[in-house]
Amino acid sequence: MKVIDRLRKSAGMLRNIPHQDETPFLVVKDLHVRYEGLPALSGVDFNIETGSRVAVIGPNGAGKSTLFKVIAGVLKASSGEVRVSGHQPQGHICIAYVPQRSEVDWSFPVSVADVVMMGRTGKLGMLRRPKAEDWELVRHCLELVGMEGLAERQINELSAGQQQRMFIAQTLAQEAELLLLDEPLSGLDLPSQEEVFLILDELHKRGVTVMLATHDLGMAAARFDYVMLLNHKLLGFGTPQEVFTEERLKSAYGGHLQMIPTDDGTMVIGDTCCDD
Repeated sequence: MKVIDRLRKSAGMLRNIPHQDETPFLVVKDLHVRYEGLPALSGVDFNIETGSRVAVIGPNGAGKSTLFKVIAGVLKASSGEVRVSGHQPQGHICIAYVPQRSEVDWSFPVSVADVVMMGRTGKLGMLRRPKAEDWELVRHCLELVGMEGLAERQINELSAGQQQRMFIAQTLAQEAELLLLDEPLSGLDLPSQEEVFLILDELHKRGVTVMLATHDLGMAAARFDYVMLLNHKLLGFGTPQEVFTEERLKSAYGGHLQMIPTDDGTMVIGDTCCDD
């Protein structure tokens, strides 16, 4: 099932669950996921506190998308545990998952406003129709991301940057507290990337916890307080200075990274664009 259709149907099954403030906001414990007998994730453990911004780094096929899908409750783990505010992900309306654009069927006949309204379904329930105030909230969310004039446009008419801003507007309408962004900057030019970061800055002010998957080590180090280095196993989680060591990067990327000494430190050059 394509992602747009899946988001529309699954949103109605979500329910509000009381949060347990005495526990870390997100807890992943000894997480294992296998595909066709092969390990996608093995023994992943970490805690994330409310309001954190974490860049998830790793080569293609490292398990970044798998991790996000398990946290979002879209994919079931083989073993281990994921807790969001003390509860399993299934049922939380506070989790927003934005997949890679390649996973979305952009020919799906739906408008920008309709996609943003999908974020309200968990609040409304399957049998309740949106009220005027819900549509007003959708309009406001689109205004916040600079897309108020595109509400009626079909999603296949959007640019890559507009597509990402639409899904972030859906997050705002959902009133999500955890945002999982899978490669949201891929294919965006620098102005579009900056627009996304301005919106993420606003979400940070609202206390939203953000996990963003990316291949850009320099951007992760410059823009995020914490980074997670992943290659089927968790190789490091902490500040960029703590995690981006030569030993850890070589362990994650193998021969795809070149370490070049310079007067200002070590330059890291990657070559992972063509991996499966």
